[in-house]
Amino acid sequence: MGTPDFAVASLRKLLDDGCQVVAVVTAPDRPAGRGQQLTESPVKRAAVAAGVPVLQPEKLRDPVFLEQLQSYQADLQVVVAFRMLPEVVWAMPRIGTFNLHASLLPQYRGAAPINWAIINGEKETGVTTFFIEKEIDTGQMIFQETEPIYTQDTAGTLHDRLMERGAGLVLKTVRAIESGTYPRIPQPAVEDLKMAPKIHRETCEINWFQSAEAVRDFVRGMSPYPTAWTKINGKIYKIYAVSTTDQSPFSAEPGEAYSDEKKTLLVKAEDGWLSVEELQAEGKRKMTIEEYFRGNKI
Repeated sequence: MGTPDFAVASLRKLLDDGCQVVAVVTAPDRPAGRGQQLTESPVKRAAVAAGVPVLQPEKLRDPVFLEQLQSYQADLQVVVAFRMLPEVVWAMPRIGTFNLHASLLPQYRGAAPINWAIINGEKETGVTTFFIEKEIDTGQMIFQETEPIYTQDTAGTLHDRLMERGAGLVLKTVRAIESGTYPRIPQPAVEDLKMAPKIHRETCEINWFQSAEAVRDFVRGMSPYPTAWTKINGKIYKIYAVSTTDQSPFSAEPGEAYSDEKKTLLVKAEDGWLSVEELQAEGKRKMTIEEYFRGNKI
């Protein structure tokens, strides 16, 4: 069960290793793009290419869907980047249902663990497989692997590494369950529990009243998607990359900007200035700051 590219790597890993994937459950086709044409999910495209039956329920409690799902008599369900399952679904298989989560549980439970780990300045994250239970992301853990977060990482680069590492962990988990030798580890109680809630547009606005390093982490954690944004002279700009700088053109309050309108755009944070490296103005494509100033002004 999965929908985006993050789940495709796990599906392909299972298929390439000879696992008997009896069916795939993914999101219904949705309108996308300027033409709003019906578009298949990445997981559906991968499953169809491999000749695996695909189920696309609008509602997971739909009796017709539940009857179809039951007919496959799966021993085990594997969930990677899918929606929240009702108990009637996750409790259906003989062995149960496990999920791949892109964090070191119990930290960063929620919908956006990759983004929040970078935003919070973490130096390490990872992937965890765990059995699904009633409370979201709280079930008994099976396996866990760590992955460093580098200073130049964005949510995009970390996503791609965790996607591959997670695919390997999914296969390891399936084979361990198949052999009957696998752990079931209760998630430990943690005092400083950090969550990873879903990100909304208002969440993405840059707060310049933070340290320059915190703002830089925020921009990295939102890049390339869903993308941090700010207003300059009343216009909204998506900000894809910033760097710290020793430049200090004048005494300023956080959020004030300076530009030579050639190759430099600086914005003041709480304790220093940041240089904007990549941005996107309303109605325009993503550009480096120098590309932008060749035909535009701030």
